[in-house]
Amino acid sequence: MNKTAFAILAVLSISIALAADFNSGAFSARQRSAHSRSLGRYPWKTSIVTTVFWIGEQPSANNPVPNRTSSWDKQWTRNYGGFDDPNPASRRNYVPVKFTPRQNPFYCALPYNDKARTGHRPEAPRVVPWFQEAYQGPAVSTCKDRWVAIRKGNRIAYAQWEDAGPFRTDHWQYVFGNERPKPNLNKGAGLDVSPSVRDYLGLKQTDVTDWRFVDFSEVPGGPWSSLGENNTFVINNRKKAVKAD
Repeated sequence: MNKTAFAILAVLSISIALAADFNSGAFSARQRSAHSRSLGRYPWKTSIVTTVFWIGEQPSANNPVPNRTSSWDKQWTRNYGGFDDPNPASRRNYVPVKFTPRQNPFYCALPYNDKARTGHRPEAPRVVPWFQEAYQGPAVSTCKDRWVAIRKGNRIAYAQWEDAGPFRTDHWQYVFGNERPKPNLNKGAGLDVSPSVRDYLGLKQTDVTDWRFVDFSEVPGGPWSSLGENNTFVINNRKKAVKAD
């Protein structure tokens, strides 16, 4: 091989290496950018007073509304499969020992309901960030089953949004905006979590956590990914099984 040919090959090798480095860097940059967009779209809401509630809970002084039903499910207890007993002695592996829940036991409530008596609240299409992509008609909530990350210290649980509360169902300025929760009987609580979330994060009955909405693509596998007819993990696995058949 003469010197000219050798020089050309050397230049080509360097060019290919530089292109590979550029493409790798560009790919990493796109990954970082996508992650940043997700964090920017759904930022953490920090230091939120958090209380524990459960399906089948009876009304009390600080919880005037019984949890037999939810804002979006008039047969919530029945559809869940029973009373989600919060007593640690009556639970094992984040679920009650008496039955296997038919819905995701990792659930939460936030003080907004996008549904009205008929259709949706007038502000919902404007304030719910995913309203258009999640819309399935006037009878269906665009908020129900949405995934939420809940953080205590260095531990994060993932839950699905299944009810409106505590206390309020209209505070979109907090849920989707920058306002803080309004004062209430539970020390200004702005988030209710299920016994499963409590146990995973080691929460007290009234505690303080951070939370944010997450796209399903951000939710890792965990104890929240195995149970429930409303669970995105379960739904997707069933679809894959049907395609495989």
